[in-house]
Amino acid sequence: MQFGIFTVSDITADPTTGHTPSEAEKIQAAVTIAKHAEEVGLDVYAIGEHHNPPFWSSSPTTTLAYIAAQTERLILSTATTLITTNDPVKIAEDYAMLQHLSGGRVDLIMGRGNTGPVYPWFGKDIRQGLPLAIENYALLHKLWREDVVDWEGKFRTPLQGFTSTPRPLDGVAPFVWHGSIRTPEIAEQAAYYGDGFFANNIFWPKEHYQRLIDLYRQRFAHYGHGTPEQAIVGLGGQVFMSANSQDAVRQFRPYFDNAPVYGHGPSLEDFSEMTPLTVGSPQQVIDRYAAMRETFGDYQRQLFLIDHAGLPLKTVLEQLDILGGEVVPVLRKELAQGRGPEVPDAPTHAARVRAVYGDGPAREARPRANRGDNLSGPSPYQDAPAPAGAAFGVGAGR
Repeated sequence: MQFGIFTVSDITADPTTGHTPSEAEKIQAAVTIAKHAEEVGLDVYAIGEHHNPPFWSSSPTTTLAYIAAQTERLILSTATTLITTNDPVKIAEDYAMLQHLSGGRVDLIMGRGNTGPVYPWFGKDIRQGLPLAIENYALLHKLWREDVVDWEGKFRTPLQGFTSTPRPLDGVAPFVWHGSIRTPEIAEQAAYYGDGFFANNIFWPKEHYQRLIDLYRQRFAHYGHGTPEQAIVGLGGQVFMSANSQDAVRQFRPYFDNAPVYGHGPSLEDFSEMTPLTVGSPQQVIDRYAAMRETFGDYQRQLFLIDHAGLPLKTVLEQLDILGGEVVPVLRKELAQGRGPEVPDAPTHAARVRAVYGDGPAREARPRANRGDNLSGPSPYQDAPAPAGAAFGVGAGR
């Protein structure tokens, strides 16, 4: 099982000091936080995508590539990549490049996001959000698995003889999670492709997410990818910790009360009761998150939100120390106990390459001479000759 953190990349004034960090401060802080996450033994760092203030993460691939250059083990992910307003061609190219630069330490959570005005900013219609998510991912999935793609859909110009470069590292596309907090069609989409499903379990009662995850597991089995227990599930979470639970509540309350997302709404106590937000001692966090399996079954990834609402960098790093030093090691042991032998491990690039190639060599894409014309002649890659009777080759479909 993988444990990590995610950031929504908000820039919020610290209610205890009145200080609002600059964009430069927050961007550098994100790098520091990601590096420290690796240092304390976490597995994953994920970053959201936003294109408006008060958020700073408009270019996740640039940020994650910079972090990849300064880390060795950390899996780099998104939370989420906007499948609706980004061009699938650009997603295919950018994340394949990040996959190469990070040595395979990258995956994505695809989602529609939570900022409605982003649609017209990128020339899209929010009323088509769900059809966009379905069509755009169908194209992205194809671009990563076929060397030469013909495509015609509703929402973008057609493609004829198009090759997305670079090809995925080792011939294996980045792993994709489909993220949703309320939409059964997205759970269905994840199940159809045999991808992962990520429920950002931070705002609503666990029973709400349980219904989505149960649907995903059932449909995963329906499409022949395995048993419901073999479906790949990830969860969000939200914590603030101190050795003494009363101190944790006292320290976090002003941040909760003034947070842009849920401030000036339910009390901290009510919100903690209604959602998985846990503010207290490390043991309280362990107890609550170890019990998630009773609701959702065995799952593969747990991410925590710990750096939002104006919390200063020093506090976030202290939270990471507690999470990595006291909480995650215990959760690893507790969630491993009784885990059925049929339950798959969390996806990694190395494991997925072995599943495709076994002990044999992985693909190394070597282009032929080509100037962008894939409409005639062989495949643009040396290891993918054109099949008999075809105008061009389709390459390794892995």
